[in-house]
Amino acid sequence: MLTLATLLVPRLAVANPHDFSAWLDDVRQEALAKGISLATLDTALTLQAPIERVVELDRRQPEFHDTFWNYIDRRVNESRIQRGRALLDEHQGLLAQVEARYRVPARFLVAFWGLETNFGQYTGGFSVIDALASLAYDGRRSEFFRRELFNALVILDQGHITPEAMQGSWAGAMGQMQFMPTTFMHYAVDGDGDGKGDIWRSLPDAFSSAANYLSRIGWRSDELWGREVRLPRNFDWSQASLDNRKTVKAWTALGVRQADGEPLPDSDSRGAILLPQGHNGPAFMVYRNFDVIMNWNRSINYALSVAYLADRLRGEPEWRTGRDADNRRMTRDQVLTLQKRLLALGFDPGGIDGILGGRTRAAIRDYQISKGLPADGFASVQLLERLSSEDIGQASLGSPQETQGRAAEG
Repeated sequence: MLTLATLLVPRLAVANPHDFSAWLDDVRQEALAKGISLATLDTALTLQAPIERVVELDRRQPEFHDTFWNYIDRRVNESRIQRGRALLDEHQGLLAQVEARYRVPARFLVAFWGLETNFGQYTGGFSVIDALASLAYDGRRSEFFRRELFNALVILDQGHITPEAMQGSWAGAMGQMQFMPTTFMHYAVDGDGDGKGDIWRSLPDAFSSAANYLSRIGWRSDELWGREVRLPRNFDWSQASLDNRKTVKAWTALGVRQADGEPLPDSDSRGAILLPQGHNGPAFMVYRNFDVIMNWNRSINYALSVAYLADRLRGEPEWRTGRDADNRRMTRDQVLTLQKRLLALGFDPGGIDGILGGRTRAAIRDYQISKGLPADGFASVQLLERLSSEDIGQASLGSPQETQGRAAEG
């Protein structure tokens, strides 16, 4: 069976085929030593050269940094909400059984399903084995992808799926819920009793596997993921961080209220305040179940989109606050300029790389404190415009390429 991945191979080889052939022979020997059958290797491990498109996608840096609202509005729209509600009704019996067993609400399972594959419509068109072999050979994250490749071969060897049907994303994420092979090995469940964990074509298997994963990494059936909140005008913005946990009672004492202005519950549960679009955007108090969602995908925006979709599926209203925040997306070049200007002013962003990581956010926060601004650590076009008005000698600034070069040399 021809796949998109194998069709790309002949014209997009990225390495000397002799080198790749030797590398693949080494993989075969290690797989045999791990107990994977020769029949599985002969059937599945047939790639002639790495797939350049897969490697390109792994190396590609984003051209812009999306805003929270743009991210949410694309993923949690009315069409997806209505489709999700219809599927909740359609699969009510199955989802009720899964929820009863694993204590994970059906609406969250459907939310993950919707965001990962648009309810199974887009599960990926690459051969998982070919994609993982390409990435394992590439070298940038070879150890990680080599481990995933061996686990994918074990899944085939155990008979859960055929090589032809083992399709997924360019990164090797598979099935209705986009499990990586290692996640499959630890958490996949045979939900329909046929002896296989078919997360590609069996919804009982896909839902049960997702629920098993969430349950085993700490989902608490008696707790919320979090809630939208309103912060007082005198709020200390530097306290908004996933690392800063306080009891709900303590946040109440600081003036935090529910989004509709009502008091927070009288609770000793511990939560953190998140500002995904800075102090002018919405604010959320998140609890331990939010951490569980973050274990699925480390993006705060992704985790909030899962929570939001799950709430909307239940009939909760739209989020109420923060729509007047600066919603302009930042290009990578703008982020590079922001980092350079912070560095020139004495605030170290931890490298000029165009990535809004923790060091850059800390540098922004320090700059904001020095200027008496709300210290939310949030990068925005508005902040860049302010930094651009600062008096910085041109000798302190170079092209992004020059600055990156100096950072690399250092």
